[in-house]
Amino acid sequence: MSGDKEKKRKRGEDAAPRPKKKVAIQTPSQPTPPATIKVSSVQTARSCPPVLATSPGLHIPSSVKFQAYTTSQPAASKRSKKTNPPQSNLLLHSSSHTKLDYTAKEDGPGGRESHLKHYIGVFDPKTGSLAVVEAKKMAVRGVVRAQQPPEEDTAQAEASKTNTELRNNLGQAFGTKKAKKALAAITENAIAPQKATADAEGNPPKLNASSQAMMESMKDVTVGMASREDLQAVADAAKPVPPGNFDAEEIQDVYTPEELIGGEVLNAIPIRDWQEQIKKGLNKAMPSAFIASRLTAVAEGPNPVHRLRALRYLDFLIKFIKSSKPGKDRGTKRIPPRDKLREILTPAPEPVIENIRRKFSSNGEMRKFHTDLVYTYCCALTAVLSNYNFDTSKIRFDLGLDEKQFGQYFREIGGKVKNAKGAEKGTHVQIAVLALPLEFPKVRYQRPRGR
Repeated sequence: MSGDKEKKRKRGEDAAPRPKKKVAIQTPSQPTPPATIKVSSVQTARSCPPVLATSPGLHIPSSVKFQAYTTSQPAASKRSKKTNPPQSNLLLHSSSHTKLDYTAKEDGPGGRESHLKHYIGVFDPKTGSLAVVEAKKMAVRGVVRAQQPPEEDTAQAEASKTNTELRNNLGQAFGTKKAKKALAAITENAIAPQKATADAEGNPPKLNASSQAMMESMKDVTVGMASREDLQAVADAAKPVPPGNFDAEEIQDVYTPEELIGGEVLNAIPIRDWQEQIKKGLNKAMPSAFIASRLTAVAEGPNPVHRLRALRYLDFLIKFIKSSKPGKDRGTKRIPPRDKLREILTPAPEPVIENIRRKFSSNGEMRKFHTDLVYTYCCALTAVLSNYNFDTSKIRFDLGLDEKQFGQYFREIGGKVKNAKGAEKGTHVQIAVLALPLEFPKVRYQRPRGR
């Protein structure tokens, strides 16, 4: 044992010590960049400063050349001699375009960026110095040259104003809000003579050279914008409503059980127990008032197997809604676990249960979108199974909705609701009707306050 210990060597006896830090190897072909960057000078150009120009809403060709014009600012008072000397105002103008005039101006006092200063830096990598020059921030605007009236025509138009035009000008300058609003309405409702002539002849008005140039400039800017049809399609897809054929010519083709439920799911719904119950004439108690009232009528009507499966799916949706409980967040509901939900939806097979869970909930939770969707599905199925005209009292009792809430959901699928006299004196019943043409609720635009 002692011999083995003597044979062991200590670390670092025979080997040279290794450096702990890595040595950076640099080839002579690669110059070392400076460790720090120093600002060598900050210049303020007086005569020809650099320009940072933007052209909002315009596509300016690269061939356009600008001419610079400067105007000197008024001299400062004696008290402000120690301050920096005033800078000159810069203006850029171009008439090289065939149809448009471009003018670039600075933001004056009170503009959005009038309190900001812009700089351009030139960096020298050899010396590590940075030269900074103050720049002018300008915005380029375009005006159609054909729409610019000469000064003589402007002076003549001012001299030939009628008493009505002069009175309108006084109203715009010194009138009340009500008077200004009336004058604005008159201006908006005025019809141009060119447009009136074109409408009388039945042909659309032709664009002149200036209007055509403006349309070409707008086309380059708005080439990537979404159309009204695209925006409407996105808005319709976001609504919690069931799918339907809204171009159908018959009401029975708008909402069909195959499209609402799905062909495979619809064929998997069991109805044998209901068929045997109706065949034997048994009146078993059912938890849903609407299902109990429509069971015999649907079974004895046309296409009974198909419509009984749709009625059973509606029964599953009613049980699904009743089994949900308020969730942690406001406006949400929590659905039972899978084992508990399987017992509630008996005798629904597993594909039907999963179809309901995935369609009307997410991660075991029903948000407002899912709640609205399941109610609109129930409204559509109720209308299909009731021949598109029915009393809403029983289905409202099953869903736990009042007349106002049910009316809102039924209007979302394009239906109408109305009140009719009840059997007893002084009472009324709510009648729901689904007929062509469908009338969907219009989007309301709330007027801003303070106007």
